Amino acid sequence: MVSSDQHVLPVSTAAQAPMVTAAVAESQPPAVRALVNRVTETVRDGLSRSRPWSELLDRSAFTKPDSLAEAATRFRKNSSYFRVNYVCIVSLILACSLLAHPFSLVLLLCLAASWLFFYLLRPSDQPLVLFGRSFSDLETLGALILSTIAVIFLTSVGSVLFSALMIGVAAVCVHGAFRAPDDLFLHEQDPAAVGILSFIGGPTTSAAPSAV
Repeated sequence: MVSSDQHVLPVSTAAQAPMVTAAVAESQPPAVRALVNRVTETVRDGLSRSRPWSELLDRSAFTKPDSLAEAATRFRKNSSYFRVNYVCIVSLILACSLLAHPFSLVLLLCLAASWLFFYLLRPSDQPLVLFGRSFSDLETLGALILSTIAVIFLTSVGSVLFSALMIGVAAVCVHGAFRAPDDLFLHEQDPAAVGILSFIGGPTTSAAPSAV
């Protein structure tokens, strides 16, 4: 005989998942959503323009250049053809280097968050108020620049970024010099292939306040 006071467990349906996702998306500030959407679309568009990695790693195409001039010519052609792949390689080396140094990663994330929320995503008609004091745009920009200089040059962040960039650039230069570009269709290169980096610059800054 089943007891009448038996508790019934609530059952969630799969149809509630889109509603929760939409609620979370709507709770984000419009400027943050605009920035995230722009960065996501730019990275996706840039990755779609990358060359096949089988061409990049084709072992039969690696030969020793006869002279320094030939190595420079090879690097120029390969960098024009594999530019998005090279950006991905340098970015991967940077990411691995930062993951190997958690303290530098945390400092860099805090610095990036300060620039986003205190300057880039802050409405231009509202001054920054901290500890009961109002700061102008010039004061905020100066404080952020000084903080950036202090974090990069007075901590381990600068050395980690510099060493990772040097390793990435060296790997790209070695590949570009030893990879023979004779089998590459260089006439098909797209000048917009560097679109993966197009979100760095002024358009992002101007798009965020407009979304606000």
